[in-house]
Amino acid sequence: MKDFELANRIADAVAYRGGRVYYVGGCVRDAILGIESKDIDIEVHGIAPSVLEEILDSVGERISMGESFGIYSVKGFSLDIAMPRKETVRGKGHRDFDVFVDPFIGTEKAAMRRDFTVNSIMRDVLTGEIIDPHGGVNDLSAGILRHVSDVSFPEDPLRVFRMCQFASRFGFTVAEETKAICKTMDITALSCERVEAELKKALLNSKRPSVFFELLRELGMLSPWFSELEPLIGLEQDPIYHEEGDVWTHTMLVVDSAAELREKAENPYAFMLSALTHDLGKALTTVRDGERVHSYGHEEKGIPLVRSLVSRLSSEKRLMRCVLELVREHMRPNTLAAFNSSVKKTNAMFDSVSDPMALVLLAAADIRGQRGKGVKGEHTEFLKSRLEIYREYMSRPYVTGKDLIENGVKSGEDFSRLLEFAHKLRLAGVCKDDALKQTLALVKKS
Repeated sequence: MKDFELANRIADAVAYRGGRVYYVGGCVRDAILGIESKDIDIEVHGIAPSVLEEILDSVGERISMGESFGIYSVKGFSLDIAMPRKETVRGKGHRDFDVFVDPFIGTEKAAMRRDFTVNSIMRDVLTGEIIDPHGGVNDLSAGILRHVSDVSFPEDPLRVFRMCQFASRFGFTVAEETKAICKTMDITALSCERVEAELKKALLNSKRPSVFFELLRELGMLSPWFSELEPLIGLEQDPIYHEEGDVWTHTMLVVDSAAELREKAENPYAFMLSALTHDLGKALTTVRDGERVHSYGHEEKGIPLVRSLVSRLSSEKRLMRCVLELVREHMRPNTLAAFNSSVKKTNAMFDSVSDPMALVLLAAADIRGQRGKGVKGEHTEFLKSRLEIYREYMSRPYVTGKDLIENGVKSGEDFSRLLEFAHKLRLAGVCKDDALKQTLALVKKS
């Protein structure tokens, strides 16, 4: 890999000038775990920034991403190059720090600014020697997330979410003393971009994304970022279909089931968010009726709650549209399948979402997240076969606006109404010629 080759070239040049270069952070942790790491970071010790810049200029086109921070790269490479630095907090945000480069600080103090001991391990680029001043190797072996410094750790509140996503991705437990510090941290001033970045890692890279949310719940930190999930805790469900417990428990099971299916979705992130938020409406609709509990219409009533949660994290319109579509329609696939509904109805259902396969997958995850005598099992094969029919229908020639104009329909006519009518015929399997005749007949009637 060319990034490792570049790291060795830089390390040779630095060593010639009396310094040392170490692999740091996640790439060292992942290597010990036997996981391939895409992000390769090195830290350069024992030489002045000006000397490092000369070395980088000699091996390629240097890119300075923050000279005052001592952060560089070389054009054409993904290798991140940094110098040891000190940080002094001056605010509550993730970036509210004053940073000072100190190439001669030493490995122990340099590693002190890392968040967790498992991320503080260093490895000499040339010799392979492991530098582990804070016991990261032992914690990694034991699967424990433990903060490095009582002083510096709480200065960055984003570490609450980093801790949760690390625990979720790697199956780590969290040291009680680290949890105790996290409970004191103020996460309200964080930027939505940084919180969403950690959420994405949990939702897209974890086998059990539920761990991320369970930890936030344990810390009392679902709010303010995921406050819509809190009313699901303790919210009862109909035991005939939900012996697993409350809506929170069901949601966590669905999220973990969705993680097994996410790669099949066109937009895995939107799919995972829909699994997380699909039952938010139950907080507004749940009613007990004797021994039964129901939440009729929760898929529609929950839309404002879904919109609130997603918009707090992202302003991406396509993401929002996809999540809202899936949540709004998530009950239909299993219902239509249970009644062996017509192709026309399943076609209309698939046509209502931008990612029909994600809707099939969400229906499967929803069923997998249920435990009860009334649960009949998945309908995935039925729904997939109907989806193939829908896609085949959509591949056929169909009536367009151009067709209407060529057949004498004037621009003043209600094109949208006519095209909507023609599209309904398309969903019903009517061939283009017949659909055009029927649409033109509609024009004559109006």
